[in-house]
Amino acid sequence: MFDNISKNKRESMLIVTIFIIAITLILYYIFMALDMGIFAIIIALFFSIISSWGSYYYSDQIILKINKARPATHEEDLKLVNILDSLMVSSGLQYKPALYVVDDPQPNAFATGRNPEHAVICVTTGLLEKLEYYELEGVIAHELSHIKNYDIRLSAIVTVMVGFVVMLSDIFSRRLFWGSMKDNDNDSKGNAVLMLVGLVLLILSPIFGSLMQLAISRKREFLADATAVEFTRNPDGLISALKKLDADNNELATANSSTAHMYIVSPFKANSNKSKKRSSLWSTHPSIEDRVEALQNIK
Repeated sequence: MFDNISKNKRESMLIVTIFIIAITLILYYIFMALDMGIFAIIIALFFSIISSWGSYYYSDQIILKINKARPATHEEDLKLVNILDSLMVSSGLQYKPALYVVDDPQPNAFATGRNPEHAVICVTTGLLEKLEYYELEGVIAHELSHIKNYDIRLSAIVTVMVGFVVMLSDIFSRRLFWGSMKDNDNDSKGNAVLMLVGLVLLILSPIFGSLMQLAISRKREFLADATAVEFTRNPDGLISALKKLDADNNELATANSSTAHMYIVSPFKANSNKSKKRSSLWSTHPSIEDRVEALQNIK
């Protein structure tokens, strides 16, 4: 487990570094196209560092706002509070995550935050209403596993950063469509190379970002499932919960492509992998069949 935690921390720093470089080149291309001259690279670097800093420190609040989550209360969500309290002992976590609820009939859950000290577990009202105690315990243990393994930091950073790149790509595409970009014949060869790299990154970054997002999600779900069983000592609870979540046909109203990988199961029921044994390259999650099989092997 400690190896995975260290790996997640290293990958988080690597992704932030790559993001700063990519965003700097993308913004440099845009600013040069807007005839901002030699200051383009300085402005681009400044914006990329600020956006990286904001993604790291405010990713959890951004994600909660996107999903229209509200804080859980002791009076309304007592079962959820009690389950988290009991799991804190077996998980070994020092800091208790904040609990949030999304008002939606689809049973689902996710965890987010930059580290265990600033972590959040968010569940839907559908999850609270449709799952039995030990099934809900398995789901919460799964999300606690993401927190303990530092999956939440990597996932949150990727979510916000990929969304930022996609937004830049959309802005550029609209400007290019309306033909408002101006050619700059006075650029040096060095500037021309940077602008070309920026243009390529601008076009390909959403694709690469999404693939990275999907791959990160799939490989970490298996580890979170296994760690959850260590916390609960009851694989049957999580197995039953996964089957119920997969069988539910409700659509999550706040679901979007930038946050889909964070949930315990895909919130997009129309695109889920029901009846498929293996996940495809574009799947946000491993198939439920694969996850159940892995949990049964633990037994």
